[in-house]
Amino acid sequence: MLRPQDTRTRERKSLTGLWRLRLDAAGAGRGDRWFAGELDDAVDVPVPASYNDVLADAAVRDHVGDAWYQTTVRVPRGWAGERVVLRFDSATHRAVVWVGDTQVAEHEGGYTPFEADVTHLAVPGEELRVTAVVNNELTFETIPPGVVEDTPHGRRQRYFHDFFNYAGLHRAVWLYATPATYVRDVTVVTDLDGSTGVVRYSVESAGDAARTTRVTLRDAERRVVATGEGEQGELRVAGAHRWAPGDGYLHELDVELVGDDGATLDSYLQTVGIRTVEVRGIEFLINGEPFRFTGFGKHEDSAVRGKGHDDAFLVHDFALLDWVGANSFRTSHYPYADEVYDYADRHGVVVIDEVAAVGQNMGLAGGIFGTQGYTTFSPETVNDRSREVHAQAIRELVARDKNHPSVVLWSIANEPESDTDAARAYFEPLFALTRELDPTRPVGFVNVMLAPHGKCQVSELGDVLMLNRYYGWYVQSGDLVAAEAAWREELEAWAGDGKPIIITEYGADTVPGLHSVTPTPWTEEYQVEHLDMNHRVFDSVDAVVGEQVWNFADFQTSSGVMRVGGNKKGVFTRDRQPKAAAHALRRRWTRTS
Repeated sequence: MLRPQDTRTRERKSLTGLWRLRLDAAGAGRGDRWFAGELDDAVDVPVPASYNDVLADAAVRDHVGDAWYQTTVRVPRGWAGERVVLRFDSATHRAVVWVGDTQVAEHEGGYTPFEADVTHLAVPGEELRVTAVVNNELTFETIPPGVVEDTPHGRRQRYFHDFFNYAGLHRAVWLYATPATYVRDVTVVTDLDGSTGVVRYSVESAGDAARTTRVTLRDAERRVVATGEGEQGELRVAGAHRWAPGDGYLHELDVELVGDDGATLDSYLQTVGIRTVEVRGIEFLINGEPFRFTGFGKHEDSAVRGKGHDDAFLVHDFALLDWVGANSFRTSHYPYADEVYDYADRHGVVVIDEVAAVGQNMGLAGGIFGTQGYTTFSPETVNDRSREVHAQAIRELVARDKNHPSVVLWSIANEPESDTDAARAYFEPLFALTRELDPTRPVGFVNVMLAPHGKCQVSELGDVLMLNRYYGWYVQSGDLVAAEAAWREELEAWAGDGKPIIITEYGADTVPGLHSVTPTPWTEEYQVEHLDMNHRVFDSVDAVVGEQVWNFADFQTSSGVMRVGGNKKGVFTRDRQPKAAAHALRRRWTRTS
């Protein structure tokens, strides 16, 4: 799905700002047609942002059910004769949208965009009333899964993942215009032929006008380096400057639809990073060179905003990644905002892109969050309908992010149950689907330590092995000697599979400012020694091609005795101040003293 942009034929208008919000725990609003007029008893809330922490109200923070958003937007007078589209970059976890009294869109899934053609409702110079009901309920037929319980004290949402279930309009909302005949999609695949860059493109267009597709590729200095004609084609760039880790060099593909009279009907600008990705034996190769991942699993999480996208945090987080020497991160545990990938493209930061399939493991949920009493895969829990939702989420992820050079690996689940026949049956078609959608990138999933080597039935389906391990924290707690021995034994077994291994999570909860002369859990000293132990193990196994600490920064979780003010495994605090571990990682990853 193409991003809205301003070109010589296109224009966009942001709906960012204060919207009106009314919560609807009783679920009365749809039947009572709240969309048919101005929302009564509504309050102002910012978009983008989660609504949970903006208002000083526990009922808002812990709300379960529908949340009604509303705003008005004036259609620019210059859009007469144009195709007008309303786009939401996300709505967590599902939404129905009306313009005036007319329903225009419905979408399932909280982290990918959706849009509606509202040309028939958009009168240039007039206002549109936009109403969206956003629902945050999680069930076994959603990703992530959860259970809604009706209690004498109200509805309660239980879920099986370890981060807070923030909800609302977390990302931008747009009204944009294109010509009536327009570029609908662009797909770019790059390759290298020696020093020559190869750009294969495919363009989809729509509309009634006769047209020819023309493309022009420019380098970062705006010089034309290749041209082509037709909906599909191949461009060759001699001596191409490659996109590479640490070198976010981007070309720009200008896609034009040209009418019979030679006039430009539509123009769309697609950034292109010329690079290759390949798994060969135990190596992960970018541009034919071995690459070692250093970095973190992250979260879209900050105070007040919750999961709301914030450009200030975007820039600051990437500055901290650069400072600490990280070259990569995983979008744990859901697709991030579009702006994050754009920034990664421009700065040469490598991304493992993950779908929102987290919490599909009742054994893990029971062990960490308390007894759940569910079987993971069954007709009543994670089932065929769940897999259909999961598959659609993968389709939308790939459709959105396929052209980002920073994205080098698809992760189709985090820590699911993977040691049963049912797990194998569930995931095998999802791996096949992902490869069908994008045969150019490796595919994997993140294995949890409840399915160690020899028991996991899903790992062989992946091109790489991604392992989350907490030796010295959840097991062998406080005993780093025993933890190191056990971890080394398991990792050496995985290395025998002959695939690249990325350690996608390892870490220890740490209270900033808590210190001890001995390695005591929760202290800053223990976090450093815990990381050092892991690094000794990694450095002894050639198949390990990556280390991503859990987590970049402390983040909010649901309430419970395992968490004091959230998950404290960050090497930065939630407000991005470094713990001692951040300095230790900087010394390792930058080799500074």
